[in-house]
Amino acid sequence: MSVTEITPGVLEALRRYDTPTMANAIETFDVRPRDEGFASPDIRCMFPELGVMVGFAATATIRARAKGHDDQSALWAHVRSQPAPRVVVVKDLDEPPALGSLWGEVNATIFKALGCAGCITDGCVRDLGEARGMSFQFFARGAGVSHAYVRVESTGETVNIGGLRIAPGDLLHADQHGVLLVPKELAGELPAAADRVIEREQRLLRWVRSPDFDPDRLAEMKSVKH
Repeated sequence: MSVTEITPGVLEALRRYDTPTMANAIETFDVRPRDEGFASPDIRCMFPELGVMVGFAATATIRARAKGHDDQSALWAHVRSQPAPRVVVVKDLDEPPALGSLWGEVNATIFKALGCAGCITDGCVRDLGEARGMSFQFFARGAGVSHAYVRVESTGETVNIGGLRIAPGDLLHADQHGVLLVPKELAGELPAAADRVIEREQRLLRWVRSPDFDPDRLAEMKSVKH
């Protein structure tokens, strides 16, 4: 399924499921190893209460050490070139990262106006109360105090965030558990697959909680796929 075929209805359907369930649904298609396709726990959800974020990636790299020219116009243009809803994915090139934040109340307001649901970065974020109040989701290494000399270094490149390679236009699904890359060709099939996963799990749990539960049959019942 191409980006143009992923309708708002499909995106809304994906948003109904938490990210672990979506990961389980993707596994049923056996399109990639189970230890790939998601970011490490270093990239954490700053606002779990905002629920699931689904969107297409716009990518950038930043630095915040030492003075440099701060011009975000290329990033604004790149973001607008991606399908909505958008997620800004930012690689922090500083060593160590997270010295200065690109993200606070001002950029959250600007990028929300540009059709973005939130950002994902291996750097830091700030102005948490203001961003939460406008329902702009932050996924980051953590909170920071200053923007330092932050500036955009590049846009539109494939970046590695928490071990996950993300390219412009990639479809992302993220919530309090972390960040997941969704194979676009499966997007339309994943809601039904997620429902099957949920039903299989609930069937097992109903049996475990019932008077019929038999510990000697656990391996047998847990392996049932239908």
